[in-house]
Order: sequence, then C-alpha cells, then structure tokens
Amino acid sequence: MGEETKRMVSIVRGRVQGVAFRYHTALKANQLGLEGWVRNNEDGSVQIEAQGQESSLNDLIGYIQKGPAHAKVDEVETKWIKDKESSGRFRIVR
Repeated sequence: MGEETKRMVSIVRGRVQGVAFRYHTALKANQLGLEGWVRNNEDGSVQIEAQGQESSLNDLIGYIQKGPAHAKVDEVETKWIKDKESSGRFRIVR
C-alpha cells in the first residue's frame, strides 16, 4: 500500500528573498514529485504550500530548514492542512 497524500504549509523566515530560495525550493519539490507552490510574502518571508506523500513532504521540510547556499533560515513554521484536488506540478507564484 502507498502512503497517504498529505498537504502542508510552511512560512520560512530569515534571509530567504533575493537568494534563489523559491527557485531551489521548486526544483527540490519537483524532484520529490510534490504539487503546490512557493511565493515571497510582503513581510520578507517565503510561503510554501505542498502536497504529496508524507515522506517526500518531510524531505522538503528538511531542505527548507537549511535552504540554498546564500540563504540564512532563522525559522520555519509548518502545519498540516486539508489536502486539495491535484494542482499539477510544483510552481513559483507571485
């Protein structure tokens, strides 16, 4: 039996804008076969909403806790939310 589909939302704070955080997060999420999106928030944080297998979501959470080389992640707030109908590939939104 396969894993259950889950959905999570994360807010990442720190030096996470202007350092290709969204690009690298989308790349990693697509490698993990996840659906959803990533965007910059006006307060300087980055928001991620992703859906897929729980193990892949946990891998993504582990990745965003460090981020790409030029990022400095201070805090990641993650919560599990109700899954939605398939939204296709993971993408960067504005």
